[in-house]
Amino acid sequence: MQFEVEIPGGALRGDHGGEGSPALLLHGGAAVEDYLGGLAAELDGLFSTFRYTQRGTPPSTGGPPFTVEAHVADAIAVLDAFGVEQAWAIGHSWGGHLALHLAVAHPDRLLGAICIDPLGARAEIFAELDANLRRGLDETQVARLDGIEADRREGDVTEEALVERFALIWPQFFADPDQARPSPVSRVGVRASIETNTSLADHFRRETLARALPSVRLPVLFVHGELDPLPVRASLETAALVQGAHVEVIEGSGHFPWLERPGEVRRAIESWL
Repeated sequence: MQFEVEIPGGALRGDHGGEGSPALLLHGGAAVEDYLGGLAAELDGLFSTFRYTQRGTPPSTGGPPFTVEAHVADAIAVLDAFGVEQAWAIGHSWGGHLALHLAVAHPDRLLGAICIDPLGARAEIFAELDANLRRGLDETQVARLDGIEADRREGDVTEEALVERFALIWPQFFADPDQARPSPVSRVGVRASIETNTSLADHFRRETLARALPSVRLPVLFVHGELDPLPVRASLETAALVQGAHVEVIEGSGHFPWLERPGEVRRAIESWL
């Protein structure tokens, strides 16, 4: 079922479906369109999912602020719109990081958090991720990628360039880049991308999650692909901050385990639950 939830200055558009405990599905990016339909289908029977494209990226609308706090508020707005008092927060990549911010800011609204190949709590991992994403690219591609990244940091980048960026790095997220499906990213919210990443960097500098996660008393599961260019230690080190958190490594998988090893994410979650 498609839905639309009003937020200040716009609306979040997404889909609700499946049977089971209520769960928010939070996509990565940031500022790309929702791509978690396959994950929602895999989790049907365990979770009734609410997934949406985050603010500032079509088909959703909404203007600034594009901050971690605004994205947290948007997630709560979805729960409120459906009258859901408590739900699981299930996030992938940046969405997994967002799920942890929800656990810190609104533990009363969550049943728990499941973080799939998340960014983790500390920024040091990004240097290794960036190097790994460039391994399979030639010199021309690396130069183009670096140029787009520089333009984004300067706040002077086009949507076409950001879509191109995802097309360049997308295969590198897979254990076998030659077997990668085409990038699903056709739209990027330019301002949302620039400003969400700025807010994210600020939170890393302030060590928001590193300082706050030890106080979390919710059940938290980390699921991480063994061969993800975002190293498994991102999940291991972050899980070590959360009392009772568990890490499940999916063998032979990169950054998108439900695409590369269908059924394994469900198995890991079902076993843990």
